[in-house]
Amino acid sequence: MSLTPEAIKTLARVSTATITTVLLKKGLRNVWMRGSRPLRPGQPRLVGPAFTLRFVPAREDLATPESWSSPISTRTAIEAMPQGCIAVVDAMGITDAGIFGDILCARMVKRGVAALVTDGVVRDLEGVLGTGLPVWCDGFAAPPSVAGLTFVGWGEPVGCGGGTTVAIGINNGQVASSNPLMSASGRVANAGNISVTLTSGMKRAVGSGRLTATSGSGTWRGTMCSGTWTAQRM
Repeated sequence: MSLTPEAIKTLARVSTATITTVLLKKGLRNVWMRGSRPLRPGQPRLVGPAFTLRFVPAREDLATPESWSSPISTRTAIEAMPQGCIAVVDAMGITDAGIFGDILCARMVKRGVAALVTDGVVRDLEGVLGTGLPVWCDGFAAPPSVAGLTFVGWGEPVGCGGGTTVAIGINNGQVASSNPLMSASGRVANAGNISVTLTSGMKRAVGSGRLTATSGSGTWRGTMCSGTWTAQRM
């Protein structure tokens, strides 16, 4: 459904607190993006249709500088962004790999994109601010996205900046859920990498992350939902 100019004008005068309350009354509770904040203080409130982009955990065979010129790339996605849209990027809350730098942000400005919103980070702070693109993110980090993420598509459901946190336990390399409503299974590699499968009824999600000597954390994703997990050795 497209937003009419009248709807955009009306919504621009409504606070996010009011909107979340209205959605709560309609049964929608998980509508707030965690970790995303204005990159520049004093940014004005903006309204526009969302143009979604999605990253998943990095695969070393796919997350390479060469992937930037592939048909499925952030560069290609930006060329598909319509004027006035707000780019909403699911970076799984990863904060040590920047999804966009000044070059791609400048291209979005050139195409008339209204803003960038993500639960991840941007690369070069001064350069991104210099483009004039309004950005809401979780900070900045110099490494490129391929250092920790793989871009997989645009225009699809994302689970940006929210979701359920699931507590799991690790016992002799085996994974178990501490949540009575959700079962968990998985494995822990010698290097500390961990893969997790979460199941609740007919719903299934997969996750990955890192485990230290005592604890660990990571992210998980299912159909149209995502979240984080924490682990404790038992």
